Amino acid sequence: MKPLSEITAGHAVLETVIGFMGIAWNEKGLIRLCLPERSREAVERRLFRHPGVSTSTDQPQWVVELIASIKAYAAGEDVDFSDVPVDLDGIDDFRLAIYDAARKLGFGETTTYGELAKRAGHAGLARETGAALGANPVPLVIPCHRILAAGGKIGGFSAPGGSATKEKMLAMEGVRVGPPPAAQASFGF
Repeated sequence: MKPLSEITAGHAVLETVIGFMGIAWNEKGLIRLCLPERSREAVERRLFRHPGVSTSTDQPQWVVELIASIKAYAAGEDVDFSDVPVDLDGIDDFRLAIYDAARKLGFGETTTYGELAKRAGHAGLARETGAALGANPVPLVIPCHRILAAGGKIGGFSAPGGSATKEKMLAMEGVRVGPPPAAQASFGF
């Protein structure tokens, strides 16, 4: 077995309190992240649909730390993924700008597709921003779940479970999407 510092590529499937998740990496950083599925096999199938995913399961230290962070996030902890190395080779400049702007959103912070486009230097391209986020190879690390449709509506989500998964992830971060509760409900009667 190679020393951890020499491992250049691999994948891992991890069991979290919200389901099985998967990651794949290369020598430059994270290349894939699969949001929760019901089975280990489903996650592996999704990971291996993408070129460049290695069959190795040996983990460099940064991956060991990332897995611990993902498990902590899934358990409801405030985790910052902004320092995770990500390899976005082959991604066009527009998507890179959108992903960079999205990575600046902190735990529990949301914005709209239109506002994110503006922050990325592409005002007026909300629809294209949504399409870019729908192709995000590393959701959670590039927190596309924190981007909402106009008017604070949930918007689309291409991960398993669709918008329901997005809403659950936001709820884990203390973000409630939708109408406010009735006044009586907030007082417990």
